[in-house]
Amino acid sequence: MFSQPPGRKGTVEHPYSALNLRLVLALFGLVSSTVFAVLAFRAGWTAAGWILAVIALTAAVDVVVVQKRRRARRKVQGPGQSLFE
Repeated sequence: MFSQPPGRKGTVEHPYSALNLRLVLALFGLVSSTVFAVLAFRAGWTAAGWILAVIALTAAVDVVVVQKRRRARRKVQGPGQSLFE
C-alpha cells in the first residue's frame, strides 16, 4: 500500500477529501466576482456586471453545497476523527 507524502492524510487508494480547498476557492470566487460586479455596474458596464453577478451567485451556491457535504462528512466520521485512522 502506498502512502501520501509525510504529513498528509489518506492513501493513494483512499485520498483525503479536497472539500476545504473547494470551499476556499468558492469563497474567493464569490468575493472577487462580487467586487468586480459592483465595479462593473459603477463603470456603466451592465452586461459585464450581470455576468459577474451570475458567477458570484454560482459561487454562493457552491459554498452552500460544500458546507452541506462537510457537515455530512463530519456526521459520518464524528468530531475529531479521521476516516483513515
